[in-house]
Amino acid sequence: MTAARSPLFHWLALVRAPGIGPATALRLLARFGDPEPLFAAGRGGWAEAGLPAALQEGLARPDAAGIERDLEWLSGDDRHLLTWNDARYPPLLREIAQPPVALFCRGNPAALSARQLAIVGARASTPQGAETARDFAAELARCGLAVTSGLAQGIDGAAHRGALDAGGTTVAVCGTGLDRVFPARHRELAHEIAAQGALVSEFPTGTPPLADHFPRRNRIISGLSLGVLVVEAAPRSGSLITARLALEQGREVFAIPGSIHSPMSRGPHALLRQGAKLTESVPDILEELAAQLGEHFQPPARDDVLRGALDPQRQRVLEAVGFEPTAFDHLVERLDMPVDALSAALLTLELDGRIATAAGGAYQRLAP
Repeated sequence: MTAARSPLFHWLALVRAPGIGPATALRLLARFGDPEPLFAAGRGGWAEAGLPAALQEGLARPDAAGIERDLEWLSGDDRHLLTWNDARYPPLLREIAQPPVALFCRGNPAALSARQLAIVGARASTPQGAETARDFAAELARCGLAVTSGLAQGIDGAAHRGALDAGGTTVAVCGTGLDRVFPARHRELAHEIAAQGALVSEFPTGTPPLADHFPRRNRIISGLSLGVLVVEAAPRSGSLITARLALEQGREVFAIPGSIHSPMSRGPHALLRQGAKLTESVPDILEELAAQLGEHFQPPARDDVLRGALDPQRQRVLEAVGFEPTAFDHLVERLDMPVDALSAALLTLELDGRIATAAGGAYQRLAP
């Protein structure tokens, strides 16, 4: 089947038209109703619609080779194009300023309309931050919420993993075409997300990971979601852009506080000073979203995890390890223990999931 015969041809031509962003595309659709009569209108109709001559050229000469690549990708299993006129287009996303005119989706399109909570944060996350993101995502998934993030390293990847491991739904919003995975190390994770949720992008096939694509991606992350939870973030980061967009879209913003000594806590702390909801547990989120979630979304029951009692020496070591990274040399000085005994105690605590190694050979206590 050639591109010219496909009913999706004109939608893909509109998506690929250079210089025509979401606002212009939606204005043209409001006038012409559908891409096919839009393209049939020609230069005269486009001029009457107020489209500048420079933008008319992109409509007059559709990228046929690119459209063929899109159609080839869409012919695969579980691949979809959700256009503005498609009933499957997520309703929450329609409400934002400049929503995408179409979404490429791999996986289950219904996942995009599920009630969801975005979890975002630093790529260079701490072990504690990654564990927090996984735990929150898993608990939210068990409550019946989908977890949305951006497939990046660090907090994003941990959030997707937590939802998957809990058997829940997760949505990854990508800043590239869906024919590639960025970062490449998340290729297997992306396959799992497609099988248990959805990958989504407004960018056609072949689109590389350009820097200006990720702020555009972030507006979709927040636009799909009832709220955004920021776990860790530097003072200037994409996560804070997502939080700002969420506020502009009328979404809730949640932030998890951290150590005053950690640079990754500065972003969440800045959000808290600006009025974000201080979040220590999933019930904090569900309470804030109660009116939107309905009565059947209840705070999860808290299962106390019983661990074996520590002997006095290991308990002393655990108490000496801070929730911020603590250098091994500082622990030696603090505890006045033989190095081999301290190393053995730290290894046992790490295997038991009570502490984790951090950058530079430091140790960090994990939440109980």
